[in-house]
Amino acid sequence: MSTFAKRERLLLADLLETAGPDAPTLCEGWRTRDLAAHVVVRERRPDAAGGTLIKQLASRLDRVMDEYGAKPYEELIQLIRTGPPRFSPFQLKQVDEAANTVEFYVHAEDVRRAQPDWSPRELDPVFQDALWSRLERAARLMGRGIPTGLVLRRPNGQTTVAHRGTPVVTATGEPSELLLFAYGRQNAAKVELEGEQDAIAKLHESKQLGI
Repeated sequence: MSTFAKRERLLLADLLETAGPDAPTLCEGWRTRDLAAHVVVRERRPDAAGGTLIKQLASRLDRVMDEYGAKPYEELIQLIRTGPPRFSPFQLKQVDEAANTVEFYVHAEDVRRAQPDWSPRELDPVFQDALWSRLERAARLMGRGIPTGLVLRRPNGQTTVAHRGTPVVTATGEPSELLLFAYGRQNAAKVELEGEQDAIAKLHESKQLGI
């Protein structure tokens, strides 16, 4: 049975292939080739991938990213499609779902929403619930450095607090859109914001949302 992570993986590979290696993405400074290299390095080079969080590994990550970015684009796409190497923990279904469902969903939207003619995807309620569950667990981590309080609210009234503080901004939208907002894609996420205008402006401009 296909999992959410597998479905989003294949969609991401298709989007990257269709867009070509030099298309824009929502990841600042990255074209589609850079994003594809990031996905492959994250799964296949754990010795370097930690550089996204550990300063001491940052230079190693840059070198490995350059190495993979120089590979033929079609090879990168195929590596994404075929998934991690045989003995990778990502081969385990539970690990893949936990680590990659959000990763691949967000990066698929990074490609889609950087195009001028994009439109929101219709996502089924089960997937929306799965994204909400992951958002609830990660919200405080993603909102820890922002300059305002932030409450995330689904249309059904469920809420989770991303950051305690004042003034408070409340973002309302489907879990898929709230997830993009919380991951720092504020300008591309379809959410409604309530609160003081100055606080909303600060939140939109903040570079601190996300991991």
